[in-house]
Amino acid sequence: MAAPVDVPAEPSTEPAVDEPTAAPTAVQALGAAPSASATAKPTPTKTRAGAPRPTVKPPTETKAPPPPRTPAPSGCKPTYQGTQATRAQAKAALTDAAARTYWPVSAPDISIPLQLVKATAWQESGWQSNIIACDKGIGLMQVQPETVTWLNQRFEQSYDVYDYRDNAYLGGTYLAWLTKKIGDSHFGSDYRLDADLCTAELTSCLLDAVIAAYNYGVGAVAVEAKPLVIPNPQYVRNVRALMTECVCLSY
Repeated sequence: MAAPVDVPAEPSTEPAVDEPTAAPTAVQALGAAPSASATAKPTPTKTRAGAPRPTVKPPTETKAPPPPRTPAPSGCKPTYQGTQATRAQAKAALTDAAARTYWPVSAPDISIPLQLVKATAWQESGWQSNIIACDKGIGLMQVQPETVTWLNQRFEQSYDVYDYRDNAYLGGTYLAWLTKKIGDSHFGSDYRLDADLCTAELTSCLLDAVIAAYNYGVGAVAVEAKPLVIPNPQYVRNVRALMTECVCLSY
């Protein structure tokens, strides 16, 4: 599968919105126990490199992600379709997704940390490649059908969300798009997803913003002319903790 094409877009006047998830998904029953919060660092007295910029740029995308997903009915149980990939297969797919260059022209320095891809997949699905959640999230990265259509159109691809390898690429593509979108609008085109740039304040770094937006939608996190908002702090803390503590890191 070829890497996504860096397609330029005209400026947009509308913030992008994606699909929120009310709570962490399949992880709790799969042996991982993320800590309640990620390790906090003291807030510095001066502006750090990588901190949000006081001047927020307008969005640069015209093709926005789909609107928020509909909450799953109470008592609904996930279903399964097809054969589940082994942990070795899932690891290989996620590793490949993290190694791709998603913005080869305008932002070739964007790199999605492998720990972030692995932790997101564990938080979302517990690395179950054939799970379909009640909110219609599919596979390893729990990508919504509407988001699949948008990503394939945006990056001129034809990924199959039910193929675990393509599913990993879709999740990685979305993380890369969020990194570019929020990095441009709120971080002065600084695309570093380094945990060392984060403080105890969740709005302090791009990494936290990207994690939050993957789950809750970029329109709820990074709005034009407004400061960053983290509407799902527990989700962010869970993924941040999984980036260093997840049992999946040893697979």
